[in-house]
Amino acid sequence: MIRWLLAAMAALPLAAAAIHQPVKVTGGSVSGAPGVDPSIMAFKGIPFAAPPVGEGRWRAPQPVTPWQGVRKADRFGASCIQNIVEVLPPWTYEFMTHNEVSEDCLFLNVWTGAKAAGEKRPVFVYIYGGGFNSGSGQVPVYDGEGLAAKGLVMVTMNYRVGVLGFLAHPELTAESGVHASGNYGMLDQIAALRWVRENIARFGGDPGRVTIAGQSAGAFSVHFLTASPLAKGLFHRAIAESGSSAATDSRADRRLAEAEADGVKFAEAKGAHSLAGLRASSWQKVLEPLPPALRGLSRVRPIVDGYSLEAPVHEVFATGKQNDVATMTGCNKDEGGAMPNPTVTAAEFQKQARAGFGDRADEFLRLYPAADDGQARASANESARDRARVSMYLWAARRGKTAKTKAYTYFWTHPLPGPEVEKYGAFHTSEVPYALNTLSRSERPFLDEDRRIAAAVSSYWVNFARAGDPNGKGLARWAPVDARHETMELGARMGAVPVAASEAEFRFFADALSK
Repeated sequence: MIRWLLAAMAALPLAAAAIHQPVKVTGGSVSGAPGVDPSIMAFKGIPFAAPPVGEGRWRAPQPVTPWQGVRKADRFGASCIQNIVEVLPPWTYEFMTHNEVSEDCLFLNVWTGAKAAGEKRPVFVYIYGGGFNSGSGQVPVYDGEGLAAKGLVMVTMNYRVGVLGFLAHPELTAESGVHASGNYGMLDQIAALRWVRENIARFGGDPGRVTIAGQSAGAFSVHFLTASPLAKGLFHRAIAESGSSAATDSRADRRLAEAEADGVKFAEAKGAHSLAGLRASSWQKVLEPLPPALRGLSRVRPIVDGYSLEAPVHEVFATGKQNDVATMTGCNKDEGGAMPNPTVTAAEFQKQARAGFGDRADEFLRLYPAADDGQARASANESARDRARVSMYLWAARRGKTAKTKAYTYFWTHPLPGPEVEKYGAFHTSEVPYALNTLSRSERPFLDEDRRIAAAVSSYWVNFARAGDPNGKGLARWAPVDARHETMELGARMGAVPVAASEAEFRFFADALSK
């Protein structure tokens, strides 16, 4: 059904077009096609940079290659190189990348309901997750029609992932001209945002009112961009879904020299003793699995390269050097160690507590007791959820010391209906189709309650993109972060909830996490 729907969207006639065409953009002119809703025009597969192939592999994105005539922008461009997986429970078809992959992948997509170029609608740029190893602007739940129908101009983009997106190497650093290497996927995102600044007005968007948003690795990207000097002025609000803890994760402190050393080891493991040899290899050879002892060399992600990111994200915020924009962030009920039906035993939970909290383990176990397996399982969930919410609150509170703009946090609690809902519940990514108003892109058995939740949550996102404040008529009040130790529950119930079950539990995690 989903495959048929996506094919039907591409086949609809141009007669339903709204905005005047063709649209002139950097590189040439493009023509789009109407969406399932004919009042929305979709422009897919627009190049925003030159293909990063040959000598362009592991280089910063270069200016787009101009084209002649009018380019049909009626289908998605290829996704960046990755392993395509149809389904990876709990993520079903609509959460996954499905089209062809290629190194020639730097394309973006625009959805707009504007009738004219001068409408100045708020712009919403969505950055996909996938652990910096997978993902695409083509993923069905990221479809832009749902938010475009509510007044935004929606943009998704591709960025390089995996080793092709994040490999550092001394020779790459030497040739760069900026003494940096490794963050090519992030530079792709910045290039796409520059394209938005220069071109989005022609689609009825306001380049002075751009929101960046993303989930998981996309949320990490949002924090990276908020801390990057190269992204200054390119966006004006930020939404990070299930990713604020990554901004303070020690893995995000990795420096260029360490990443370069691993890059040399990676090249040698591939039989390439120089950068030229590595570039001469096919992408298939580059992505061939390494021996088990060396596979960590392939697990790359953004680093502190001294150019696109001058210091760890938390240090940038601590010194007040971030791009100071209103920010919304949240986490989900059944992620980060919590799940609807945990299986941990009392003995395992007690062992984990002592390993994790040392001489404070007894205090932790008084707050989260584990006298038997049933009690341990309840405590495992309660402690994981308290820890996630307290961590998020502390991040927002620390941010507030140097930011002049407001922060809003949420806790997503609604289980996504579908396969094994009792097993997965409100899992990692499950809020995305509600926030982006894309329930129609899924075959899950949604009820009227799901549609009600999606209407409300997507309205919070739209309001935030419009004005930097999620609140609006008909919606439960969402307060910005303050001293009340509260967050906003989003789901069947919408309203403020404590960030921990009790003040004692809040104080425990506040103290433990600060150390």
